[in-house]
Amino acid sequence: MDHVVGAVPLAESLDERRHLLDVACRALGSRAAAERVVDDAYRRWYRLTDPERFRMPSPRVWLTHVVGEACLTRPAPAWPGGEEREIQALRALCGEDVEPVDQALSSVGARRARPVSARREHEITVAVRQACSDQDGPRLRSLLAPDAVAFFDSGGKIRALTRPVRGDEHVARSLLVLLAGQRRVTLCTASVNGRTGLVARCDGQVAAVLTLDIADALVLQVWAVLNPDKLRSWNRSLPG
Repeated sequence: MDHVVGAVPLAESLDERRHLLDVACRALGSRAAAERVVDDAYRRWYRLTDPERFRMPSPRVWLTHVVGEACLTRPAPAWPGGEEREIQALRALCGEDVEPVDQALSSVGARRARPVSARREHEITVAVRQACSDQDGPRLRSLLAPDAVAFFDSGGKIRALTRPVRGDEHVARSLLVLLAGQRRVTLCTASVNGRTGLVARCDGQVAAVLTLDIADALVLQVWAVLNPDKLRSWNRSLPG
């Protein structure tokens, strides 16, 4: 099954989460309680099988129903350690129980013998940004290694691809879908952990931070952080 089918544009993901929070806030009168209910709805979404998610006529309608039902029933707080077990379940969905992402990145990078200079890395990252901004699939694909891999870290907080995407064609398609909607989504380069990375904003809000692992003048891995919790510091520190 082509997991790129489940790719979701950033603008759609953010709009959906805002909608669900609005529904829960109106029902519960508490932002904190609304966050918990919405997070639980996304956990239920990620517990569905891939075929169940792909066949869903309208994920937003399904999630809204789940949130509304939860607000009406007001379930008791989760059992001790329950949230951690849910997180582990999500990690398993992404394959992280088999091989941690950090190990996967280092192992793939280790088999490459020709790392690029910082300047060349910057140039390639800028080229990726331009190809994504132009929605230029062939150009983007030419910048990726044939066995490129992309990871999407949503933290279970928004809808996103649940498994790594493999192969230059699939990685290119997944990134173009994620960053579609140029009137609302902008992409720029920025320093990420001391290297040139990409920051995507939707309606002025940082919605994704992407880092690229590059060798042999090609992108080997893309790590896209979409988890709103992990992006809070970016939204505090970067100008609007």
